[in-house]
Amino acid sequence: MKKLNSVFRPVILDCFKGYDRATFFKDLSAGLVVGVVALPLAIAFAVASGVSPEKGIYTAIIAGFIISVLGGSKVQIGGPTGAFIVIVYGIVLQYGINGLLIATFMAGVLLILMGLARMGNLIQFIPFPLIVGFTTGIALVILSSQVKDFLGLEMGAVPADFLHKCMAYGQHIRSVNYYALAIALSTLFILATWPRISKRIPGSLVALITTTVFTQLLQLPVETIGSRFGTIQGSWPGWVFPDLTLATVQKLIGPAFTIALLGGIESLLSAVVADGLTGGRHRSNTELVAQGAANIFSALFGGIPATGAIARTATNIQNGGKTPLAGIIHAVTLLVIVLAASRWAALIPMATLAGILVVVAYKMSELGNFVTILRGTRSDAAVLLITFFLTVLVDLTVAIEIGMILAAFLFMRSIMKITSVRKITKENTGSRHATGTETDEQEEEEINGYSLPEGVHVFEINGPLFFGAAYKFQNAMHEMAGPARVLILRMGHVPVIDATGIRSLQKVCADAVAGNTKIILSEVRSQQVIDELKSSRLQFEIGKANITPTFHQALERTQQVLQDYDGCRLR
Repeated sequence: MKKLNSVFRPVILDCFKGYDRATFFKDLSAGLVVGVVALPLAIAFAVASGVSPEKGIYTAIIAGFIISVLGGSKVQIGGPTGAFIVIVYGIVLQYGINGLLIATFMAGVLLILMGLARMGNLIQFIPFPLIVGFTTGIALVILSSQVKDFLGLEMGAVPADFLHKCMAYGQHIRSVNYYALAIALSTLFILATWPRISKRIPGSLVALITTTVFTQLLQLPVETIGSRFGTIQGSWPGWVFPDLTLATVQKLIGPAFTIALLGGIESLLSAVVADGLTGGRHRSNTELVAQGAANIFSALFGGIPATGAIARTATNIQNGGKTPLAGIIHAVTLLVIVLAASRWAALIPMATLAGILVVVAYKMSELGNFVTILRGTRSDAAVLLITFFLTVLVDLTVAIEIGMILAAFLFMRSIMKITSVRKITKENTGSRHATGTETDEQEEEEINGYSLPEGVHVFEINGPLFFGAAYKFQNAMHEMAGPARVLILRMGHVPVIDATGIRSLQKVCADAVAGNTKIILSEVRSQQVIDELKSSRLQFEIGKANITPTFHQALERTQQVLQDYDGCRLR
């Protein structure tokens, strides 16, 4: 039980010690506001994803409730987000609603496994250029998907492919509905100016109510949610267990992994933002488990993928939310709205939702970070651009996979550059990469104080000795002029070694045995290197006496070895 608590312990269990009336009213106020804010966003995200509006609302209710009850952040608000629009739309188009439910269900299972495997801290090591690349790409795809409703174009279904989408818009550009365009522009105007009037009442709600009322009063000829999807159901959804088959699971494992990875990244980023605003500290592994449970139950009730929502979480904090009770109240507020006033939601113009999503796309576009990274190193810019273009032109799943592989290769290339292997002589000892420590200075004096006899070679390795840099070590070994009686390898600046590095050392040992050369490993201080030498039995092959913690001891050992050879002493 203790082991489970160290991985999964919802913060709600620790939030009600000293909970008072004032805190309750802060949570109540924040929960009501966030619930109202979430309504238009949940509808907009669902419609943009190619599913009916109520699925977005059900997801916000179910996932929002579970994430608050089981989550690892006190103020996290969960629900559908703009980041999933591209994935969900593609899955629905290719595999249908049942495929979406299966992918969401599988993603939930993957998130739970990631949390139980303590991978919450590992996600933060995903390169920032990769995150910015696919986030900006998603923003552009969302923006492009709203052109039809923003302009009120008379056309069929919008193609999923970005280029085909642009071509379709070009073919139907003359069918612009200027009433729809006016509604969309009015929505943008309200969203841009309303925060100057009030920050407590969400601008998206004001825009939604205002444009809907005017559309109905003036009987404007524009498409609404009702004309496209029919009446929104005002009842609780039934249990829908996905029709799992092995073939479908195999097809959807890629999209499911993308949903899980994206959901994990966004939820933890949202939790980090919340920590910065509140001074708190979230439990990352618990948060992943909660996100997994939320997606499983969302799928079981016919919903769409969910994660932590940065904007709604920030709104919760700004309105005084203190504990997970605010998130629970937000879910209950949405439930009351959908049960009591769902039929009115069918009157909302599609152009209004398009205007809201255009603003969402702009806010999530990361344009400032995009330009900054683009001006940085070539490797970061390459990861950024490749991820961005793959997200827009191909697929988000492919973008993340190739982006991760490229980032890993570029990282290995950087590590290879900092790893060096060179021969040490009396003439070049002063130019070694010293760390400036007292030990380094003493060792420089020690090698300068001796005249190494013929047949004793000293090589120094600086940096990790792993598969990307092992070839440098092997090439350096060919620099030995003539056979060596003693080969000293200075490893004081080798923090880690992998299997390929160990294999290179084993090869050098085998060559040394064949050439009657004694190998001495000097300044072996890293515990990881020591452990690898033991587990690979290299310590036994080289001899424990020939692995020394200091260079001085390595020189003393060299003297003993030479005495055994022919009585020659170091002078």
